[in-house]
Amino acid sequence: MQTTEKDIWHLLEQVKDPEIPVLSIIDLGIVRAVKIEQESVNAEVEVIITPTYSGCPAMHTIEQEIKSVLLQNGFKNGLVSVALSPAWTTEWMSVSGKEKLKAFGIAPPNPVQSVCNPDFFAAAENVQCPHCNSFHTQLISRFGATACKALYKCVDCLEPFDYFKCH
Repeated sequence: MQTTEKDIWHLLEQVKDPEIPVLSIIDLGIVRAVKIEQESVNAEVEVIITPTYSGCPAMHTIEQEIKSVLLQNGFKNGLVSVALSPAWTTEWMSVSGKEKLKAFGIAPPNPVQSVCNPDFFAAAENVQCPHCNSFHTQLISRFGATACKALYKCVDCLEPFDYFKCH
């Protein structure tokens, strides 16, 4: 039986982001391509990924998880390649992934980025609270638990929350 790219994409939905385990690498949009070479006895599978940040510490773990899922499903010749260009953007995240972030209590990136320009540090983004949906929020720290998140506080419900920064 011949393996299709769709089969591999489906398998990759099992690989979770170690920093935000409610998201798969498909939700994050870091899988750029899947290539299958069927000519050998064992199909060779290459998965090309792009990190959310060039120095993302989760990438090594993600690479190992991809290889593990491929191996567990009979693909002994699994290869993971990293493509740094074009750079990853939050626009590559799935709608489902953004909904999962919000349900998990992390504000997803804004659909229209209000502050993604060289003057980023001059103003805070207008971010909706994932708990009560208020836009009456304030930036606490430009850096949250990970480099891809900022820490905010809702002025209405008083809950702190992470915001997955646009880029």
